[in-house]
Amino acid sequence: MACVWPQAATARIERDRAQVRSFRAEHPCPSTGRTRGACPGWHVDHVIPLCAGGADRPSNMQWITREDHRFKTLVDVRECRKHRRKGLQ
Repeated sequence: MACVWPQAATARIERDRAQVRSFRAEHPCPSTGRTRGACPGWHVDHVIPLCAGGADRPSNMQWITREDHRFKTLVDVRECRKHRRKGLQ
């Protein structure tokens, strides 16, 4: 299955904060159980990265630990760059 990588991996993709609020309303913070405010040790992550064409919607979001998020972001950026280069050749 071919993936479409429409945007540069290094380009800043704007996120809709209302979508994150909607996700949190349905999926409270794993550490505090709250739907607002800080969530120590956890981040909201896009399952399919925005740079890979993933939707900025609650259905494409998940809670992920801070450490796992850092690693996943590195992997996602590398993959986006790799696929973008293939598309330009």
